[in-house]
Amino acid sequence: MNKSRTHAQAGFTLIELVMVIVILGVLAAVALPKFVNVDDDAKTAAVQGVAGALSSASAINYASRKANSTKGNAVANCTDVATSLQGGLPTGYVITAAAVAADATKTDCVLTANGKTANFTATGIS
Repeated sequence: MNKSRTHAQAGFTLIELVMVIVILGVLAAVALPKFVNVDDDAKTAAVQGVAGALSSASAINYASRKANSTKGNAVANCTDVATSLQGGLPTGYVITAAAVAADATKTDCVLTANGKTANFTATGIS
């Protein structure tokens, strides 16, 4: 009787299947720590993105108000910049109050959300 495999009996041996499972386990153990930090990085990037939007909104507001004093918003505090942001400040984000001197004085302000902080620049204008 011929002991070679026929087409109907083809398949994987138990040892081959165990080796594949072991390899997949090792790959999962190596890759898992990289995915755990993705959440933390995403929160940091989100706060930095909103801080960048606030800096841009402040600069655009300053230029608009300088060109025509009836347009834009007066900025005397870091928290005033949120009114210049289209759509307003997202829920859960907090701007630390700090005075901003008028007439093109730039002040570093702090934005906080999800335990992460980022700085943005506010340009004062009356």
